[in-house]
Amino acid sequence: MMFRWFAPTSREANIDSLYGTIVAQARNPAFYQSYGVPDTVTARLEMIMLHAILVLRRLKDHTGSGRELGQRLFDRFCQDMDDNMREMGVGDLAVPGKMRLIGEAFYGRQAAYTAALAAPHADGLAEALARNVFAGSSGPERATRLAAYCRETLRQLSTQGELTCGEVSFPDPQQVGVHA
Repeated sequence: MMFRWFAPTSREANIDSLYGTIVAQARNPAFYQSYGVPDTVTARLEMIMLHAILVLRRLKDHTGSGRELGQRLFDRFCQDMDDNMREMGVGDLAVPGKMRLIGEAFYGRQAAYTAALAAPHADGLAEALARNVFAGSSGPERATRLAAYCRETLRQLSTQGELTCGEVSFPDPQQVGVHA
């Protein structure tokens, strides 16, 4: 009976499932092979943040359970980043400072991508992606293709339910923006 206290709740399992799908999509080899995203720790973090931001944007449109799910998803992202730093050998005293930097980066990207997605011209998102994901080291065509993928992801997410069951599906990056 005591072990039941330590069993994950269905809500936690839903968050883990949702976050796991985000991470799996961010690690999709197509981004690194076809889109030219650098295969570095930093770029992989950028891709996780990008996908989380896209899902959070979808969740913010809902009241109640969607907003709560969004907060729990962000909390799960932070826990994952903390765990990963510790696994990579970052010392206990340095982790809070690095987490602060990751939080600032996340909120900065979220503001930049949200503003770019709301802008009437499409160039802003590609510019933000070039600056963040590609660290300014790539030609505009790669960032333009990733921007097309982001817009298709938002379109596809808008057709899905409230995501409260922890399920989300993303478009196949190989099929998006091929001619961008």
